[in-house]
Amino acid sequence: MYRNAYVLLLLTTLFWGGNAVAGKLAVGHVSPMLLTLMRWGFAAVMLSAIGWPRLRADWPIVRKHIWLLFCLGMLGFTLFNAALYTALNFTTAINTSIEQAGIPMFIFAANFLLFRTRVTFGQVAGFALSLLGIALTASHGDLSTLLALDMNFGDGLMLVAVLVYSAYTVALRFKPDIHWQSLMIVLTASAFVSSIPFAVWEIGTGRAIAPDPVGWALTAYIVLFPSILAQIFYIRGVELIGANRAGLFINMVPIFGTLLSVLILGEAFLPHHAVAIVLVFGGIWLAEHSGRKMAMQ
Repeated sequence: MYRNAYVLLLLTTLFWGGNAVAGKLAVGHVSPMLLTLMRWGFAAVMLSAIGWPRLRADWPIVRKHIWLLFCLGMLGFTLFNAALYTALNFTTAINTSIEQAGIPMFIFAANFLLFRTRVTFGQVAGFALSLLGIALTASHGDLSTLLALDMNFGDGLMLVAVLVYSAYTVALRFKPDIHWQSLMIVLTASAFVSSIPFAVWEIGTGRAIAPDPVGWALTAYIVLFPSILAQIFYIRGVELIGANRAGLFINMVPIFGTLLSVLILGEAFLPHHAVAIVLVFGGIWLAEHSGRKMAMQ
C-alpha cells in the first residue's frame, strides 16, 4: 500500500514540476492567457465527463457556496497560472521552481497572522531561512538588487503568484464538504470563466499567440498531467497514507522542476541556486520539525 502511495505521489510532484518547464517551452508557441484559458477549459470538460454524477448529487451544496468556489478557482487556478506562465517569459524555469518552494512558508505566515496559529521559535527561524532563499533566487544571487528595487519582472511576478497561491490554500479551509470530483469540476470551470477576460485582453492588445503544433502539444501535456492526473494521483495518495505524510511530497515539486529545467531546457544551475535550495528546504524542515515537536507536547 505504501509503495503504491509513494509512486503516485512522486508522479504527482513530477507532473507539477513539469508544469513550469512546459510553460517555459510554450513561450512563443502559445501566449500565457490563452494557455491558461485552454488549460482549464479542457480540464473542466474532461473532469465533467468523469464526475458529472457526483456534481449532480452535490449541486445543492455547490449552489449555496458558488461564489466562494468561483473565487477559489479564480485565485488558485487562474491568477496563479496566468502569473506563472507570464513570468516564464522573463525568467528561468529554475527560478520559478525554487520560488514556488516558498508557498508552505507563506501559508504558515498567513495562518499565524489571520488565525493566530501558535508558532515556535524554530518555525519563525525556518520561515526566515526560506524567505532568504527565495530572495536569493529572485535577486539572481545579488541581494542588493532587492534593496535597489531592481528585480527581474518575471521573478517579481512569480513572487506575486506565490502569495496568490498561498492565499488560495489558506482559503480552502472554508470550502464546503463535497466530493473531490465535484470540487475539481467547479474550480476548473470557474478558472475557465475567470480566464476569459484575460484572454480577451491579450487578444485585444495584440499580445495573443494562437497555439501552433508545439503549443497544442504542450497544452495537451498541461491539461492531462499537471491538471488532471496529478490531482487524481494526489488525492489517492492522501487516501492511502494520510494528508500530513502526503503533503510532505509537495516539497519535491521545486526539486523536479529544477532538475527538468536543467535536463530539458538546458538552463544553467548556478551556485546561488544551490544555496537557495538548501536555505528554502532547510527552513521548511526546521519549521515542520519544530511544529511536530509542539504538537507532541
